[in-house]
Amino acid sequence: MVNDTHAEKLERMGEYLRSKRRIAVAFSGGVDSTFVLKVAVDVLGAENVLAVTGVSGSVSAAELSDAKSLAVQIGAAHLLIEPGEFEDPNYLANPTNRCYFCKTALYSRMKDAIGPRGFEAIVNGTNLDDLGEHRPGLVAAEEFGVGSPCVVAELRKSEIRSLSQSLGLPTHDKPASPCLSSRVQYGEAITPEKLKMIERAEAILRDMGIRECRVRHHGPLARIEVPAVWIERLAAPETRGRIDAAFRAIGYQYVAVDLRGFRSGSLNEVIAFGKRQASGVNGT
Repeated sequence: MVNDTHAEKLERMGEYLRSKRRIAVAFSGGVDSTFVLKVAVDVLGAENVLAVTGVSGSVSAAELSDAKSLAVQIGAAHLLIEPGEFEDPNYLANPTNRCYFCKTALYSRMKDAIGPRGFEAIVNGTNLDDLGEHRPGLVAAEEFGVGSPCVVAELRKSEIRSLSQSLGLPTHDKPASPCLSSRVQYGEAITPEKLKMIERAEAILRDMGIRECRVRHHGPLARIEVPAVWIERLAAPETRGRIDAAFRAIGYQYVAVDLRGFRSGSLNEVIAFGKRQASGVNGT
């Protein structure tokens, strides 16, 4: 059931999309981009919408599979491209604005790929909540003129989840799943080998039934983040031993469970910490 406020926001989003006529959606298969793709197809018709997904070592096989299935379910044409972010030394160096270089590569390749197919406008799944977070990729979006229909409609994440459920989208309760590179601590070089380690490690946890988890890569150390309810379970002797052995087989020398539990974007905490240190907070 869509309430009046949501109906008004959906109409505003529809007006924006209609003004673009034919659009390419930067499509990851996550909650937000799936919602945008669905609404775009409903508003513009499938013939005027193209889903575009970047395929690289920073995207897990499971996420790519989800994106392919969702595009078919929604009825949208789906184009797979190689963004080529691994060709950029700035991206590989993994600075705190790494996402800027990633999105720059994606939007640049998208622009080249969609033009010959008769599409000019690019839109993404950025929502209103994203504007208050550390998201350097938003700068790249602005530079390439990428639109954000959910921001235009002033939709927050919780509203997108609610509307997604109303639209029958299976992603309405899907956990967030940013790219694998987001698990590598800033300043440590990004390599395909490290991302494969992270992908395999997180797959082990998900096979245990943990839907929301992160394996943060700190060199030889894997730092596991899971919801608080799972921390005690992971500490059980048999489970602890099984995870330790599996992670060591992947290539990690040390395995730790973060007692603060799962939190999205925890590697960004080092940025805030650095700012506090520089300003003399905490007695320094």
